Amino acid sequence: MSKARPLTFRKELYWALRAEMECDPRVILIGEDIRDYGGAFAVTSDLYRLFPERVLNAPISENSYTGVAVGAALGGHRVVVEIMFMDFITLAMDQIVNSASKIHYVYAGQFSVPIVIRTPYGGYRGYGPSHSQSLASWFMSVPGLKVVVPSDPAHAGALLRRAIRDDNPVLFLEHKLLYDQRLDGGEEAREDLPIGKSRLVREGADVTVVTYGLGVRLALRASDILAKQGVGVEVLDLVTLKPYDAEAVFASVRKTGKAVFLEEGVITGGVMAELCSAVAENCLWDLDGGLARVGAKDLPIPCAPSAEQMVLPNVPEVVRAVRRVMEV
Repeated sequence: MSKARPLTFRKELYWALRAEMECDPRVILIGEDIRDYGGAFAVTSDLYRLFPERVLNAPISENSYTGVAVGAALGGHRVVVEIMFMDFITLAMDQIVNSASKIHYVYAGQFSVPIVIRTPYGGYRGYGPSHSQSLASWFMSVPGLKVVVPSDPAHAGALLRRAIRDDNPVLFLEHKLLYDQRLDGGEEAREDLPIGKSRLVREGADVTVVTYGLGVRLALRASDILAKQGVGVEVLDLVTLKPYDAEAVFASVRKTGKAVFLEEGVITGGVMAELCSAVAENCLWDLDGGLARVGAKDLPIPCAPSAEQMVLPNVPEVVRAVRRVMEV
């Protein structure tokens, strides 16, 4: 692999796919427009030229080709499925929730389903209500399924390779706004982050912000603003939503005594509803401030950028939430 290649989130995913396909002939890719077109966000690029028999274009039928992928995984392949937008994962819910995630249990461990479902999620691009959603919370309550959300090119490639090598189904979520993010510090900055472990992005003594994906960038920007006001914000990136690193979350909240839980999905029934509840149950007597959640409004996501900004979470909202929990 050339060291001159651009080190972006997109390219780190590409090179992870390529490396796994080179070292394991069982790895195959299935998805819409992933050959010549390279996928909706150009992650699969020229892989079809290198592995013409193992990069398979699928029709616009997510339930069908996800079902094919489950069957191929049962037959001995390691399958990476690309669903063009996370919104369309609704069409494949039966295969993911009732088949892929249950088979290992139903057959008493005799079969495994090594399948990775990659899909772009999130808004801020004016794509509208059916192409901008963050639906991770729907899958947190599915036993047998892992949910991974890289936030930085430093660990995106390593996490994808680990997901492909995992014998269990993994939902791998990629925020659209991160694809062009560059890896600061070059190749030496890469992290071999295991599935199930969070990362402490910034240390602080006054309040914890727990988040993931693009939320890490929002939290860091809010942290910069608050630092000028003398507030030390600790930013914890979950990275894996299922199973999430509960002990790291509890340790950070016990350290600061207060917390803000930030996600891009809707607040009601969201990822951070689970985290906030777990902290309340396990850290109640360690708190010396409040708990708050920041997320999307319970509305469809508009196309118009100005209206979209009113629905999705933003940096000022995070700043206000931090101030609010510190006043309790």
